[in-house]
Amino acid sequence: MDTLSYKTVSANAATVEKQWVVVDAQAAVLGRLASEVAKILRGKTKPSFTPHVDCGDNVIVINTDKIRLTGDKWDSKVYVRHTGYPGGQRISTPRLLKDKSSTILIEKAVRGMLPKNRLGRKLYGNLYVYEGSEHPHAAQQPKTITL
Repeated sequence: MDTLSYKTVSANAATVEKQWVVVDAQAAVLGRLASEVAKILRGKTKPSFTPHVDCGDNVIVINTDKIRLTGDKWDSKVYVRHTGYPGGQRISTPRLLKDKSSTILIEKAVRGMLPKNRLGRKLYGNLYVYEGSEHPHAAQQPKTITL
């Protein structure tokens, strides 16, 4: 048996093949959609996955205004942040965030599922989220995938 057939191939920035994909968020549950999008961004769906390299695809998420949450999470789930000043704890719910922009919900969910380091910040830059069904990335010829 040839020992060269067992070589592990590690991807690098020059050998990675990045594609553009469109994900439709219509009637999708927020957390389930976000975990699949995070896997695609990370590159875990590819056989050439390398943990320390940005080998994932660019993901366009459309129709985020039609996202679903199960149960009573629209009012009971809480997003907590702090301004940095004494008494500066601020609390918001998914309903309040959706009133501002429904893209915030997807972005927060996906960002929380990416690595908390330089690679995660770079991967987050490959996510494009839009409220309607239109997006300005037609020139990249993205392929539509269903989750």
